Amino acid sequence: MDFYERQLKTPLFDAVVNYAKQKKISFHTPGHKHGDGIPKKFRDFVGAKIFDIDLTLLEEVDSLQDPKTVIKEAQKLAAEAYGADFSFLLVNGTTIGNQAMILSACMPGDKIIIPRNAHKSVIAGVILSGAIPIYIYPKFDKELGVITNITPEEVMEKVHLHPDVKAILVTNPTYNGITTDIREIVRIAHNHKKIIMVDEAHGPHLKFHPDLPTSAMEAGADICVQSSHKIISGMTQASMLFARKSVDLMKLKRILQLLHTTSPSYILMASLDVARMQMATQGREILSKVIALAEEARKGIKAQGIGCFGREAIGREGIFGIDVTKLNIDATGVGDTGYQVQKLLNKKFNIQVEFATPTSLLAIITLGNTKNDIYKLNYALKDIKKNYVKNEKVVDAIRSVQFPNIVSEVVLTPREASFSITKKVHFKESIGMISAEVVCPYPPGIPLLAPGERITKEVYDYLMFLKEMGTIINGQDDKNLNFIKVVHETKHEPELMNNILEVSKIIGYKG
Repeated sequence: MDFYERQLKTPLFDAVVNYAKQKKISFHTPGHKHGDGIPKKFRDFVGAKIFDIDLTLLEEVDSLQDPKTVIKEAQKLAAEAYGADFSFLLVNGTTIGNQAMILSACMPGDKIIIPRNAHKSVIAGVILSGAIPIYIYPKFDKELGVITNITPEEVMEKVHLHPDVKAILVTNPTYNGITTDIREIVRIAHNHKKIIMVDEAHGPHLKFHPDLPTSAMEAGADICVQSSHKIISGMTQASMLFARKSVDLMKLKRILQLLHTTSPSYILMASLDVARMQMATQGREILSKVIALAEEARKGIKAQGIGCFGREAIGREGIFGIDVTKLNIDATGVGDTGYQVQKLLNKKFNIQVEFATPTSLLAIITLGNTKNDIYKLNYALKDIKKNYVKNEKVVDAIRSVQFPNIVSEVVLTPREASFSITKKVHFKESIGMISAEVVCPYPPGIPLLAPGERITKEVYDYLMFLKEMGTIINGQDDKNLNFIKVVHETKHEPELMNNILEVSKIIGYKG
């Protein structure tokens, strides 16, 4: 049986469907019993069959905690499809994958190189592991309106400064579709005997088309995690983790057992099985159409005098490659803020984009989009630009706002700060204090403040600007960001100061 024939198989999905067809009398969870207990309102809208495959751990459909049959086979097929030695189905999203990668590689006190614009789940993994983050600070490209990616040169510099670093984590691609030279970073990591892990949440499709950037497994990464639900056809929360024999497989399995729910959704897992089959057998054909749609949209947007960068941005600092299926639209070129254009698209044209920033919009083109979708997006942007009042003063003000320099003073590890004795203070009075919370505009989920960092006026001013613009900011206890938790520095002062000095030495901060 060749690769194509093997990849046509969907063992987990088939097992779930076959079990559902048997209509067994249920004296087990879930309580709705094949949907019979579901309220009519919900059942009528969703349909009956989905409840038939909402199962629990049964012999016929295997167990995610200890797979022996159909889940084991589904994971083996996924590993083959993506060029890995092992794969794991995840139903808690890429969040759990990022945490598992870090916990499997790092003990308390181990150093890990991470980009400072990493997703908050990476920060959570650092907190849980007790690792010491060695941050690389990617640049903000003001002309394009996006944070770029880290470079091999920056990774090499950190490895030389911290030869005892245990692991390197790279976000590739970024939320905006910007990639680094992942092959070179993998080479650097392996030459220095470091574990290289990749948050590839936004890249589950990269492997399957030559016109897309190199995927983590193709580049030789030791371990990576992908959000199959973000770009390909997995359902929301469905992700996959891929690993090579170079990782401690038994430890990784133990960590996943600790983090995973013991009631995984068979609907989500079955969707992963089918999504893998679809990409492995039809991926190139599907993605050729997706890329063509994205380029058609980009061409139409640019024709209106609205910025929407593509491959021409390759070569700028921090931009080694571009995933062209991501449309980064310059909202100021439309004539308003990203938030206002997003609102108009939603309320007036029934169009939802992925997220907005003060100056831009991100629209993701996937296998589910059509030529009609592209036509409607281009028409809507044209109509907004032509017929809605332009807030030129607001646009000028936004363009003048500088993205804050988040090269913050790291005075405690994220774990030390998170588990310290804290106090709540007015945010405006917190400047100079040490944050005990993650403060994170979402989307895209990149923290502007991480636990253990000193709060600067620059970051405070930018967060207040985002709040005024209507950005959702979360992670902190006070959702209105009037108050923030900080480390209570007056308690155990000598011990705290020793920690501050020690961490500052390790991280190399020069105050």
